[in-house]
Amino acid sequence: MRALLFAGQGGQRQGMGAEVLDAFPEHCALADDILGLSVRELCLHGGDRLRLTRYAQPALFTVHALTYLAGREEQGEPDVVAGHSLGEFNALMVAGVLDFAGGLRLVAERGRLMGEADGGAMAAVLGAGLTEVERTLAASGRTDVEVANDNSATQVVISGTATGVSAVTALLTAEDPAIRCVPLPVSAAFHSREMAPAARRFAAVLAETPLAPPRLPVISNVTARPYPPGEPVAALLGRQIRSRVRWTETMEHLLDSGVDEVTEIGRGRTLTGFWREAAASRRTPAAPGRATPAPAPAVPAPVAPAVPAPAVPAPAVPAPAVPAPVVPAASTAPAVPAVPAGSGLGSARFREVYRSRYAYVAGSMFQGIASTDLVVRMAGAGLFGFFGTGGLPLSGIRAALDDIGRRLAPGAPYGMNLLHDMTDSAGERATVDLFLRYGVRYVEAAAFTRVTAPLVLYRAKGAHRDPGGRPVAVNQVLAKVSRPEVARQFLAPPPPELLDRLRAEGALTAEEAAAAAALPVASDLCVESDSGGHTDAGVALALLPTFVRLRDRAAAAVEGEPVRVGAAGGIGTPEAAAACFLLGADFVLTGSVNQCSPQAGTSDAVKDLLAGLDVQDVTYAPAGDLFELGSRVQVVRRGTLFPARANQLYELYRRHARLEDIDARTLATLERGCFGRPLAEVWDRTARHYRDTGRPEIVHDAERDPKRRMALVFKWYFAESSRAALAGAKENSANFQVHCGPAMGAFNRLVEGTALESWRRRDVDAIADLLMTGAAEVLAAAR
Repeated sequence: MRALLFAGQGGQRQGMGAEVLDAFPEHCALADDILGLSVRELCLHGGDRLRLTRYAQPALFTVHALTYLAGREEQGEPDVVAGHSLGEFNALMVAGVLDFAGGLRLVAERGRLMGEADGGAMAAVLGAGLTEVERTLAASGRTDVEVANDNSATQVVISGTATGVSAVTALLTAEDPAIRCVPLPVSAAFHSREMAPAARRFAAVLAETPLAPPRLPVISNVTARPYPPGEPVAALLGRQIRSRVRWTETMEHLLDSGVDEVTEIGRGRTLTGFWREAAASRRTPAAPGRATPAPAPAVPAPVAPAVPAPAVPAPAVPAPAVPAPVVPAASTAPAVPAVPAGSGLGSARFREVYRSRYAYVAGSMFQGIASTDLVVRMAGAGLFGFFGTGGLPLSGIRAALDDIGRRLAPGAPYGMNLLHDMTDSAGERATVDLFLRYGVRYVEAAAFTRVTAPLVLYRAKGAHRDPGGRPVAVNQVLAKVSRPEVARQFLAPPPPELLDRLRAEGALTAEEAAAAAALPVASDLCVESDSGGHTDAGVALALLPTFVRLRDRAAAAVEGEPVRVGAAGGIGTPEAAAACFLLGADFVLTGSVNQCSPQAGTSDAVKDLLAGLDVQDVTYAPAGDLFELGSRVQVVRRGTLFPARANQLYELYRRHARLEDIDARTLATLERGCFGRPLAEVWDRTARHYRDTGRPEIVHDAERDPKRRMALVFKWYFAESSRAALAGAKENSANFQVHCGPAMGAFNRLVEGTALESWRRRDVDAIADLLMTGAAEVLAAAR
């Protein structure tokens, strides 16, 4: 039997529904008439309005309804349907209780009434079940707090007065340090007795709305049982706003009824996680494995709060190993998926520190290809991702931090990339200052050939000795390295001269500098073998054991926690991930495979290209940022002339002292193919760029050094080829520069013939689930 589950409020974000709205113009026109606004504009460009309940609920109902209709023919009719809070209205539509227009009218009114409610508070209780929470509520003697959502055996949401919720959460955490309570940024105490006035007004609306009997079972949030045949649907539905969402019991009822497969429609995999947790508690391991992703549109699915949440620093001391929730909006539970197979691989301490259900990280990809959508989606699934800051101005990084801060719970784990630029130490320092100001607690340090003062400042800021005298670092540095001489610097304490300089300028206190002097620069070392983008073409089989031994030898010279060593490069199959863990990796980091996902911040044209690659369809080209040094990147060669043209430019640079030395025929070919304009115009644009960005000295030096000028002109091609790919400029597709390794082709072959063959279904958390659960199966079979 198959159940169809609809997620509730909290998954809304700008851009949702992009793949289905245009496919249903009549439905969208009807929605426009009902709502008095353009539903397409609201979903794709709604901005701050989507954080308001009155707009979020009808937008989500519309997208979920159209997603169901788009996949109905392929998926077939479910045996039973259920929805979490708002999602119940979509479930009732599927069952024929109301049509699309009737459902949207009800949801719009529901959102308006709930949006007008004011006062009260809610908090997610993680690591405790209903019995434990209710016992604490009874012992507290408070009657102004109640359970709003019973989501799973390890997650409950409480709701009530602000004073009462604060008092109860304090009791819960005092009783059991493993329990975490996360206040939710909502405007009222949803799903509690405080909503009784709104429930009465909504019941009056229901009384005027024609509702047909369900033509297939629909599980009610109020009773956790199907709507009784012959009884009016409105009677139960009218109580839903102020009643507890009994989701744990709903999952148990589905299991009792013989359901062995679930499909979820919504941006996260939250409900699927609750289903797996419930199935696992029955000791029926086959059931969770059959849970399948919904035929969702190509929209990211992190849960965005209905009320903006400020960026608040994460706790200085890592929380217990329970994935941090993404904050739900009104009437939604936090997204904390159940723990599936694969969660036991790698370092348990890594999972605890990074608050991830897997020892797995989605690594950064430059210019925001590892986007805020990717980071938030990962967090919503109980996983960890780094945002790709490389190539972005400081304003762009700040905008990304603001976006993440609005959409994640205070303290929810996420990371930012710190890409070293040997020509711009001031920019590196400004980026670190920004991270510290925003309370960023996790940084992926990439392309470093030496430890720098800004990096040391980030690692040392907030460092201290605990009551037992042990040095503790507040900020985590995951350093990506491929050379032993660089690894040794990260495994050692910071150079004393850098600590002294930072202390002298007042950037560090004496306590911070002293504690940092006993700690390694890196908390985690990620061994980069041959991979997409910058690469030393290292071999994981040689590098990973070598770096593990380096770590073990260096451990005696530092205090604090041992540095964890992970692996990256070439991980596109469960077998590859399993091999890394077998070689001693504490965690794995993926890159190329995440670039071909709905959440990746690159163009659909690039994703179409990536989804068609095989393992042999990549090659090496010069790196634009390190062009003069001859550094290489691994890029796509199928469908683009970039590798050949980039290598030609480097050979011309290597052989000639200035542009004027290149023969006229070759120059004409370059202007026609690579640049699409005269080289003189390219130089004018390049010079203007450096002047406009406050670096006129680079132009001055190049005007005196013809070789330098030639390099800057050629590097313009690299920048333009990246811009063309990111924008999906089809007229310039021959010059697309797409960083990618053979892992992409391996993953394409892995998912061939499955639902994930289409990149529009390759959500980053689905990729992680497939790789990690598959790795666990590979290793189990090998025992």
